[in-house]
Amino acid sequence: MTSVGKGATADLQGDYRALVVVLLSPLAFALVFASWTIFAVLGIELKRLLHFGEVQFALLLAVPMLTGGLAALPMAALARRVGGRRVMIGCLLLICPFLWGIAYSQSYWNFLLAGTGLGLGAGSLAAGLIYVASLCPRRHAGLALGLYGAGMLGAGLTYFMLPLISQAYGWPMAPKLYLLPVLLVALLLWVFAEDAPRAARLAPQDELDEDEAAEGAVRAVARRLPPAAVWRLALYYSFFFGAFVALALWLPGYLAAQYQLPLKVAALWALAFTLPGGIGQIVGGWLADRRDFRDLRWWVSACVMVCLFLLSYPDFTMQIHGVHGDIALRFSMPLVGFALLLAIMGLAMGIGKGSLMCLLHREYGDDMVRSGGLALALGGLFAALLPMMFVLGNEWIGVRTAGFMFLYAALAVCMLVMLWDPGSHAPARLPPPARGS
Repeated sequence: MTSVGKGATADLQGDYRALVVVLLSPLAFALVFASWTIFAVLGIELKRLLHFGEVQFALLLAVPMLTGGLAALPMAALARRVGGRRVMIGCLLLICPFLWGIAYSQSYWNFLLAGTGLGLGAGSLAAGLIYVASLCPRRHAGLALGLYGAGMLGAGLTYFMLPLISQAYGWPMAPKLYLLPVLLVALLLWVFAEDAPRAARLAPQDELDEDEAAEGAVRAVARRLPPAAVWRLALYYSFFFGAFVALALWLPGYLAAQYQLPLKVAALWALAFTLPGGIGQIVGGWLADRRDFRDLRWWVSACVMVCLFLLSYPDFTMQIHGVHGDIALRFSMPLVGFALLLAIMGLAMGIGKGSLMCLLHREYGDDMVRSGGLALALGGLFAALLPMMFVLGNEWIGVRTAGFMFLYAALAVCMLVMLWDPGSHAPARLPPPARGS
């Protein structure tokens, strides 16, 4: 009876811990993502006030994603060592002085430095991924990871709240008001969440024996690099993650310029992309718990490709010399049609992200640092590249929709890479490093 009672107590404690993680981790993700996207709306107002150009604006958007991509793998490894909860709390506290600094910045370089600091909050995303993956039930891993990834809905918080705050109290008040929920979630994680057991944080294959320690540095590092199958999946995930993040940052300004909308209205229209993306993340994880994403990924990719193809068409006029005279054809994507395509694409991207992360967890969950951390790192770096590509199309090529053309080409490359996937039916698992006796 005593052993049964102890087992039941352990199960209840495990369920409670998992429930707390599932509830609080997405909140932390949402707040970090809202802080990331603060320049998506605020940057447009700053561009007008400080008179900096499109390239400088794109760099301001790219810097948080660049530092976030670079921080993902180290923070994931640190979370494995000291616990995801501690790293998440540390990253949430780390972005607080940078949020405060935005309110008192006076020059472009001050904002660029603040954006660099906000990017370090991506360590919370990587740590949260390790944290959720170590505690969620294996049979519901996709749903749990999907709920965590739905924290990208934090962009909607920025779209909705920041214009209202800026209009009512001035833009310096907006980053200050972000501080309260960030500190509150950090406190809730400290009080209610618990670190995963060390056995879950540090899998046996992560322990190095004396023989491996004696190997040459190059050989030891090579043994710990992810196999090609993980790189392919991480590359594929990086497209969905990076494209979603970059578009979430870019769309308010794009809509305001393309359709001559007030910034507040343009930000609300951008919700047509981010909200379905968050919902799709949950749906994708739930679907991946029930079937292999390898069958689903082509449908998702085809849907995104069709949307990108249609979004790539710029406004144009065509004159046809007909039998009975000239025929003039004009095309201009209406705002409602643009928003509908964004909603479909956002949903498909969300399904792709949720399903792929579940697949990484199912196939390589014994080492989520190398698999999940690599996916987030590549996604952040790809997202950092995209704002400059959007500016390239807008300023130098002279076609505002060239950014969608670039995404179309990038997705085609990813699909070609995934075609060469010898592990489609029997994927190779991460080779475990030698374990000490």
